[in-house]
Amino acid sequence: MIASISVLIAGAVALAVAFLPSDKPAAATSKTATAAGAPDSTAPLAPAGPLTGAPVDGIESGSMEQLAFHIHAHLSIYVDGKSKTLPYGIGIIRPYQMSADAAGNPFVDGGKGIYWLHTHDSSGIIHMEAPANVSFTLGEFFDMWGQPLSAAQVGPAQGPLTVFVNGKAVTADPRSIPLNAHDVIQLDIGDVVPFQAYTFPQGL
Repeated sequence: MIASISVLIAGAVALAVAFLPSDKPAAATSKTATAAGAPDSTAPLAPAGPLTGAPVDGIESGSMEQLAFHIHAHLSIYVDGKSKTLPYGIGIIRPYQMSADAAGNPFVDGGKGIYWLHTHDSSGIIHMEAPANVSFTLGEFFDMWGQPLSAAQVGPAQGPLTVFVNGKAVTADPRSIPLNAHDVIQLDIGDVVPFQAYTFPQGL
């Protein structure tokens, strides 16, 4: 969990950068299946929830992105064998400022504000950008999304949950799973899909 958030805010102004993402991928073409016949991506599992700018699980928001601490993880979700993408704009306060990546996919360049934990697009990349080194969990990400997460539920989807982290099955409480740099997390509700590897775009 994030500790002593208030201490970190003092340096936020000096360490902030304009809310114009420097890590925007050229195109969302980095996903690499490790098993033949992996399901193609479909619609987002659930839309990004509304945010007011108030802290979520102690995670702060601001008008600018932070780069003192700047890492990324990737999350894939499968429901009964079918891929469900993450929505763009998790952790970004509406109204969005939209653009597109090189492949024409929607990308959130800005908004009224941005939290330290967020998504810019539907690639599954989770951005963690804070004014100092902090720890985030998968449960906090789902709270930012406004969706439930438990051993029997992922967002609106319910059923037995199988979790893979970097290719290894994990039986711990899914909410407690840490989000570390370049972690590749896969959540399977119902049917189990062989772990799908992910190659992060250059620069992430």
